[in-house]
Amino acid sequence: MKPEDFASGRVDNPMRFEIEIELDSKVYEYTVALDLPLGFKELRVFEEKLTVDGRPLYTREVAKVHLFRAGQEKEADFSVDWHLVALPIIQEQSQKDPLFVFKNYLRQMVILQPIPSLIDGNSDDATLQPDKEVKDFGNWFSGLLAFYPAAYGKIDEYLRQVMSDLKDIKNPLVGADSRSLEIQFANGQQTLTLPFKALSSGEKCFMICALVLASNSAYGPLLCFWDEPDNHLALDEVGHFVMTLRRSFQHGGQFIATSHNAEAISRFSDENTFVLFRKSHFEPTIVRPLSELQVKGDLIGSLVSGDLLGSLVNGDLGYEHK
Repeated sequence: MKPEDFASGRVDNPMRFEIEIELDSKVYEYTVALDLPLGFKELRVFEEKLTVDGRPLYTREVAKVHLFRAGQEKEADFSVDWHLVALPIIQEQSQKDPLFVFKNYLRQMVILQPIPSLIDGNSDDATLQPDKEVKDFGNWFSGLLAFYPAAYGKIDEYLRQVMSDLKDIKNPLVGADSRSLEIQFANGQQTLTLPFKALSSGEKCFMICALVLASNSAYGPLLCFWDEPDNHLALDEVGHFVMTLRRSFQHGGQFIATSHNAEAISRFSDENTFVLFRKSHFEPTIVRPLSELQVKGDLIGSLVSGDLLGSLVNGDLGYEHK
């Protein structure tokens, strides 16, 4: 879809978003399609559907929503504003309701694009849903330990691997309802206590990683999307950092990363690596599995030289289906 299509109201094909996940041995598939009819100023929900193992929970066409029910419950129809997505509006019956299970999974997604300079470690609340820039790291730390105190063991275990002189993490009160994280280091008889905001950007990223690992273990499975996790790290730290995240999600949840870093890219196999590219800002982003691209020679070398993306943009690179 091109920007000028939105400006003129000419949209022939809806934008379609789909997600398929497996939760408790059941496959959930959610689809929502948006369009912009002529004369509309806002996107309209054209179609929406949620199924579990192929069985629909609800379907929606424009404003009309149809709820499917199991057993003796009656099916139902109702209308909803065509600019609103129906999923958050439909009420679940219990915590075992597939609707609750799916929506809870979406609520627990962790989407990260940390800006370490904005993270000071202060907190005045508790949350299990950090914001994208992780400015509320202190609230996340407080929430995780308030609901799952045993998670501290997971945090401590990882941080001692990457910061061997770590002694303790404290979160003392600094006001009636506020706390401020302090990190204590020790070397023999010497000790050093630093406010969280005094840590380096890389050390703050280690702290974020520790909370991701502990959160997935405590209240996962989570989907964690981290935009360029290699940022702010030394070259010799990137590989271990990425592999730690990958290993922690092998037994539940999913870890997705974007990267331009050769060391990070090399830690993923061709089968779970995708190449994203576009010819210009007026063209859609195209996604290709790396395993289908006929890459000649070294992948990293091809990326560094620009040969891979250049060939994709020019349409010179073939595809090999394995």
